[in-house]
Amino acid sequence: MELGPDFFTFMIVGFLAQLVDGALGMAFGVISTSALVALGVPPAAASAGVHAVETVTTAVSGTSHAIARNIDWKLFGRIAIPGILGAVAGAYLLTSIPADKAKPLIQAYLGLLGVWIFWRGFRHIHVEREPKVVEPLGLAGGFLDAAGGGGWGPIVTSNLLVQGKSPRHTVGTVNAAEFLVTTSAAITFIWHLGWEVVTTATLGLLAGGVIAAPFGAILAKRLKPDLLMTLVGTVLILTSAFGIWRYFA
Repeated sequence: MELGPDFFTFMIVGFLAQLVDGALGMAFGVISTSALVALGVPPAAASAGVHAVETVTTAVSGTSHAIARNIDWKLFGRIAIPGILGAVAGAYLLTSIPADKAKPLIQAYLGLLGVWIFWRGFRHIHVEREPKVVEPLGLAGGFLDAAGGGGWGPIVTSNLLVQGKSPRHTVGTVNAAEFLVTTSAAITFIWHLGWEVVTTATLGLLAGGVIAAPFGAILAKRLKPDLLMTLVGTVLILTSAFGIWRYFA
């Protein structure tokens, strides 16, 4: 496989996507999958390729967050196990049946959460407390991530923040658990579609993502909670608006 100009283009995309994902707990899957689909890659193959890349980038990102002490290990177990089950189910469904009819509603929901999170960060009214609804978030996040090519971070990170979890530990824990979730999805995809999903574009995403992963963990640790909240809200609003536009366009 020759590494042409596309490799370096996707290396830059992977770097920027992972920098945002590592710092804010979301967006790598959405950005990367959108870029692949825009090049004409079928949705199932695009999602499979991105999940194959994320098995490495999330491992590096999770390790970086662990070193930075950004992980709540009790919360990690509560979201990772249902997340794995959801990811396997979502990957199987995407390779068997088109499952994109609910996307506009999900994107609209995430957009509203984004507005709420942004407002709470902007107004400095985030009150930290332990979240009560956790396992269903892991299940839904894993399923939507695999079936929709991105969704683990937006679903899980946003809802944990709304429930009052510390922004820093939310981002770190969600990123670390994503390694198990995305590896489960990737294995299911490759089982059904084969290794053909690994292309020059996905290798570029991998290279850029691995380079950016440690920097994302450092940003998550050092950004002030209110600023982190407003940035998460902004990313949610923008990615949700783009998702709705792309669906109807």
